[in-house]
Amino acid sequence: MIREVTDDEGRTVRVSAEVRRVVSLVPSLTEAVAETRPGLLVGATDWCTHPADLDVPRIRGTKNPDVAAILELAPDLVLANQEENRLPDLDALRAAGVPVYVTDIRTVDGAMGSLGRMLDACGLPEPGWLGEAREAWAAATPLEPRLRAVVPIWRKPWMAVGSDTFTGAVLHRLGVDNVLAGDPERYPKIDPKDLPEHDLAVLPDEPYLFTARDGPEAFPDVPVALVSGRLLTWYGPSLVEAARVLPAALVRSARHRNTDVSFGG
Repeated sequence: MIREVTDDEGRTVRVSAEVRRVVSLVPSLTEAVAETRPGLLVGATDWCTHPADLDVPRIRGTKNPDVAAILELAPDLVLANQEENRLPDLDALRAAGVPVYVTDIRTVDGAMGSLGRMLDACGLPEPGWLGEAREAWAAATPLEPRLRAVVPIWRKPWMAVGSDTFTGAVLHRLGVDNVLAGDPERYPKIDPKDLPEHDLAVLPDEPYLFTARDGPEAFPDVPVALVSGRLLTWYGPSLVEAARVLPAALVRSARHRNTDVSFGG
């Protein structure tokens, strides 16, 4: 039997009433499925690092998946993301008769709803971790006073988080406003010496691996928060930890420069 579901792009996706084989092209979605029903995944990208014990065939990266290898895995459903994956690759899979479900996640609340719909498309009930994530974010309170931050994601050339991103939405919920949120680009090139006034630089360890010795020196006049990129950019089971860990990391960094901030209440 076949059932019809609607993905985040509004596409009608015809999937088997019993999905048994799933290939994921996005690390966050891979973790979401693996934590909910481990045996369902039969393929994932080279960048799918969670759960740590994930043992499935790899089909290269999010931007260059091996379409032929995916077809050989005979998936009932392929999971993708509007930002992470390329349309030509997804269209090639569709042309070969493979159902492709695309997520589009740009806000914290949007992530909760999107993940629930995606798991339902896989024939899975809402898992406990998703309910826990909802509760954790509902309980999260923003920092007071709010901080203004720049969020670099790459150097050589320098690039940062711009407008309409999940990362910016996560920080906004925690009381940190991205000073480049009004940029017309989602990930603009920047010059660290020519930025709007900001109180904090948030440096994740992915996609570029910023460290205490690589990155902070470019922002000598503000506190620097070195954070897990997975907690800042992934949308899946990591959402639970993100709501609990990121606020404290941001507060510690701000207080390092005697900025008087605290959790709202």
